[in-house]
Amino acid sequence: MEERLITIESKLALAEDLLDELNKTVFRQQEQIDLLQSQIRLLYTQMQGSGQGAEKRDPRDEIPPHY
Repeated sequence: MEERLITIESKLALAEDLLDELNKTVFRQQEQIDLLQSQIRLLYTQMQGSGQGAEKRDPRDEIPPHY
């Protein structure tokens, strides 16, 4: 009976460690998502600002230098 209790306690300790690591991973990923969203918002704002008063350009008119 005591051996079964020790086994259960060991498994519980491992499960708690795993849960803690998963929580840390989710937290880091959420930080990265927040950073990427703010960068996208900034780029969107810049694109909206640069589009006002500027002519529409056709990408086909911009030939790379190696042609």
